[in-house]
Amino acid sequence: MQPADAVGSIPMPIYRLGDRTPDIHPDAYVHPEAVIIGDVTVGAESTIWPAAVLRGDYGTITIGTRSSVQDGTVIHAGPGFPTVVGDGCVIGHLAHLEGCTMEDDSLVGSGSVVLHHAIIGTGATVGANAVVPNRMEVPPGALAVGVPATVRPGKSNLAMIQASAAEYVSNGLRFKELLVRIG
Repeated sequence: MQPADAVGSIPMPIYRLGDRTPDIHPDAYVHPEAVIIGDVTVGAESTIWPAAVLRGDYGTITIGTRSSVQDGTVIHAGPGFPTVVGDGCVIGHLAHLEGCTMEDDSLVGSGSVVLHHAIIGTGATVGANAVVPNRMEVPPGALAVGVPATVRPGKSNLAMIQASAAEYVSNGLRFKELLVRIG
């Protein structure tokens, strides 16, 4: 667990809830204004950005390695439906994930919602503002767009997802080194 941010002595809002304690890899970057509560694991080189909320009060949240949870995202889980984010994933600004699975190298666009028991396959993309309903499966390499989402096989861009994930790893390192609160 990370008790204070990497830029000084400002404690991050990371909370144990009863016996549920976050497990944050020391090589991860968690912005001082993100909130992590309960049964949450964050892997190496992953980044959790400002105003993101990961609340593992009723279920488990797992963020793999080199994954990005961007500003304003809400991730929750429930009993019997954990939220699992694989390695090299990108979650855009203001997304909402609840009780779903993102397989490795997948992307959920800004403002999207992915609900209970949905699966976003390896290398798949959920387009901005899409809603992936309960139990929907987005196949590997597919693009899901719209409300409710419709699937377009083979329309994702794996190279773009991987480049975005790498950029957020680099940005996390930059923030660890250079971010200073001045007010």
